[in-house]
Amino acid sequence: QVQLQACGGGLVQAGGSLRLSCAASRRPPPVYVMAWFRLAPGKEREFVASINRSGGIIDYADSVKGRFTISRVKHQNIEYLQMDSLKPEDTAVYYCAAGENFAGRERSEYKYWGQGTLVTVSS
Repeated sequence: QVQLQACGGGLVQAGGSLRLSCAASRRPPPVYVMAWFRLAPGKEREFVASINRSGGIIDYADSVKGRFTISRVKHQNIEYLQMDSLKPEDTAVYYCAAGENFAGRERSEYKYWGQGTLVTVSS
């Protein structure tokens, strides 16, 4: 069974930075893709970024491209989300997710989810 643990959320001023982390167990079956989603007040859960097993395939939502960076620890089921130039509209509960097979931007494609970590960006 795969279980995820996320941390790193907090309160930051607009233009500031935060780094989120997420760790998953390494027991078989292996995790192929890891991702980040976020849930803002009054909105549906949306895709933020994903990275595959080797780290060679990375996808970003248009809203965060150029500001956020997703990465993985080599040979480990650990991922990070470096968030720079944060904006008030980035305020949301951020969730890490993982899948055993290829997955894209849909929530239903991910089998495992961590607890949410709150990111609040003030104006």
